Amino acid sequence: MARKFFGTDGVRGTANKYPMTAEMALKIGAAAGKYFRNDGSNGHRVVIGKDTRLSGYMFESALTAGLTSTGMNVLLLGPIPTPGVGLLTTSMRADLGIMISASHNPAIDNGIKLFGPDGFKLSDDAEIEIERLLENEIEPAQAINIGRAKRIDDGRFRYAERLKGTFPQGMRLDGIKVVIDCANGAAHRVAPEVLWELGATVIPVGTSPDGFNINEGCGSTSPRTAAETIVAHGADVGICLDGDADRVMILDQHGNVADGDQIMGLFASRWADAGHLNKGTLVATVMSNLGLERFLNDKGLKLERTNVGDRYVVETMRANGFNLGGEQSGHIVMTDYATTGDGLLAGLQFLAAMIQTGKPASELIKVFETVPQMLKNVRYGDGSDPLSNPSVKKSIADAEAALVGKGRLLIRKSGTEPLIRVMAECVDDALLQKVVDGIVAEVEAVARISA
Repeated sequence: MARKFFGTDGVRGTANKYPMTAEMALKIGAAAGKYFRNDGSNGHRVVIGKDTRLSGYMFESALTAGLTSTGMNVLLLGPIPTPGVGLLTTSMRADLGIMISASHNPAIDNGIKLFGPDGFKLSDDAEIEIERLLENEIEPAQAINIGRAKRIDDGRFRYAERLKGTFPQGMRLDGIKVVIDCANGAAHRVAPEVLWELGATVIPVGTSPDGFNINEGCGSTSPRTAAETIVAHGADVGICLDGDADRVMILDQHGNVADGDQIMGLFASRWADAGHLNKGTLVATVMSNLGLERFLNDKGLKLERTNVGDRYVVETMRANGFNLGGEQSGHIVMTDYATTGDGLLAGLQFLAAMIQTGKPASELIKVFETVPQMLKNVRYGDGSDPLSNPSVKKSIADAEAALVGKGRLLIRKSGTEPLIRVMAECVDDALLQKVVDGIVAEVEAVARISA
């Protein structure tokens, strides 16, 4: 059964537009409550965190109403990074964790991510069952069994202490000047606090959320502000998070940016040398650069690829006992420490590498040469399917034939937005441009006809 509401990372869309309405959030809360309170007892708990979007208040209230109506007890964490929700779901013995966030999307969007009692994102099967409950009338709890709700004031402090505990024992950040860009999002308090408490000189960026400026001209998707700040202040390194702080980009002292592939390559190499990389394998998605795979193979290591979405990275890691994975977009998953991508955790590991090697950030952010890669997105109308059009299929087949022995092609629909993503890698820049532009033109033409 295909999922109707859940994408690759929960339910997501424009706030106050179906399916991201208060009414739907209430129903999702009720359905999730029904799914997890399956024995009818009153001891079940759910933790709810959110980022800094204005609509977060609305969805927090609606989810709380739905959950308590089915007998779940709700613990409200307030603004906290997504990995903090994963952590606190387990440490507070909750049956369910919910993060209200649209991650790197603009402020008008929002989303609902669900975590199981083990702190990991729900499986496809669990989400399908919750969707089945959504489509039917959900019986509320009896009046005497309605759940309670209360605010938890120390959630971010618990998360902060856990983060500091992952830093090598006895190591300090004294003398290191760090620019931390929190994207005006969920980590705007906790990230600067953790870095300062570990001894760093902290220069904060994107720490003044107003409900509308999350990810706006800042954060991992817009690192230019952080880069300019690094140069202006003579900082040693920059850490750019996204709105819910589960992604990261690392910047060197010159403002140059390392994406998730370079960070994973560095960590995999160092962990392998230390005998810490389980089964000599890094897990990444089909989007990761071919250069990363070649780099790992040259070191006798393996790259295991998955579908796009950090949830699929984590599922592969758990199924096979791997402990390092992530995405080019900056999700870095280290299951020895966390249940999901954690941008600040990855930033701390990078800072530890700087101290342990004695090397500046510029010598650590580029561990392999990338194969030229091009990614273009094409928006299409609701209900249309450009990829099923014969002309688009022919364009894709022609491109695949042209790339044989020279590169690779990946065409997919976004799991969170109505976009067709056209990605290709090729050592021949001219051929790369030609195949991507050709497919994009065909998809755009079909999308216009379908509009």
